[in-house]
Amino acid sequence: MQYIDKNTWPRRGHFDFFAPMSNPFYSLTFPVDVTALRRYTKSHSLSFYYSMVFAVTKAMERVEAFRYKCRADGQIVYHQRLVPSFTDLTPGSDLFHITTLEAGGDMADFCRRAREESRSQTEFITRGPWDEDELIYFTCLPWFPITSLTNERDMVPTDSVPRAAWGRYEEREGRTVLSLSLELNHRLLDGVHVGMLYEELNAFLRAL
Repeated sequence: MQYIDKNTWPRRGHFDFFAPMSNPFYSLTFPVDVTALRRYTKSHSLSFYYSMVFAVTKAMERVEAFRYKCRADGQIVYHQRLVPSFTDLTPGSDLFHITTLEAGGDMADFCRRAREESRSQTEFITRGPWDEDELIYFTCLPWFPITSLTNERDMVPTDSVPRAAWGRYEEREGRTVLSLSLELNHRLLDGVHVGMLYEELNAFLRAL
């Protein structure tokens, strides 16, 4: 992590514009073609959910703007990585828990570690050595497709943690598509950065 000098930060003007707003957050949803991911996870016996968490994490890391964070003390920091924190159902129960672990560099390894961590977890949520704003919050509603989604939150304008969610994927004209919903802080992220994320995610999935 490094601290950013706001006086030389190119985004300073945009940040100052959105900073006085009590609700600087916005949400959007867009379709993602996950045909290749579904095929890959089936052929390699991987969890589609964990694989999607990994793919979105890696795509966000590749867009520099997603790694800038604002803090309550007014500081701007830049992280070298992002850490997925995701909901998961407890086997045999309708209750969920929240599992957090580093993505690492290999999708299959992440899926293995995510399953092990989630299955062995006995608490609702565990805390790791990471700063809160290193995290990405993930959730999934696999029982139905979604067109939009908002998460619960305390209205803290410095909240820099992206929220990512999706529902059940659908078959459309021979392709598998799901809607990815994001909640972001406009102090740090604009539509152009979501466009970059969209391109990075699609590139990651096409390469499978």
